[in-house]
Amino acid sequence: MLHQELETLKEKLLESATLVESMIEKSIDGLLKKDKNLLLKVIEEDENRENDLEIQIDEKGIELIARYQPHAKDLRTIVMILKMNNDLERIGDEAVNIAQSALFLIERPMVKPLIDIPRMAEEAIKMLQDSIKSFLQEDSQLAREVCVRDAIVDGLRDQIWRELITFMASDPTTIERSLHLLRISRCLERVADLATNLAEDTVYIVEGEIIKHHRGNF
Repeated sequence: MLHQELETLKEKLLESATLVESMIEKSIDGLLKKDKNLLLKVIEEDENRENDLEIQIDEKGIELIARYQPHAKDLRTIVMILKMNNDLERIGDEAVNIAQSALFLIERPMVKPLIDIPRMAEEAIKMLQDSIKSFLQEDSQLAREVCVRDAIVDGLRDQIWRELITFMASDPTTIERSLHLLRISRCLERVADLATNLAEDTVYIVEGEIIKHHRGNF
């Protein structure tokens, strides 16, 4: 009975992950296409669907612990699902932050062509997808690969920051717009960090090993 209910809980987590992934995609698409309605939809989804899902998963996870008093791998799985649920909620918050900055930017001329931010978003979203896939398939090797790829996103962030600092130094009128672009890059970096957290949690569930503070030893 526990395993059946645990599968239902996993399905809810997948639903949450799919939703926040869609929110990140929409926030970047809204920026690139200058689509205000798409950006407002991201904010609406966070206020309604994502927050409701977070509460449902938390309540169900706590209920399973209280009812079945699981141990070993089952307990690790439920506790990590609760932690993953919190990280997915934070990814939803980052999508809202991107949408808010995008709403400012689409009303103004772009500082520069948007090349690295879409690449950053693509990599962060793929990390999120693979972290959830590794969890559902209990694939700790894929989870470890996700952790390594965090460095790719960090490299793109550094490149964006270098370029925008140059723009702001040479033309002060670009400062406010550049700061919003920097904020978006920071949000995407956080999405990748949170996807890495999810992958680390999967390694713990499958192998019982904590790798959070040993990221150089994958």
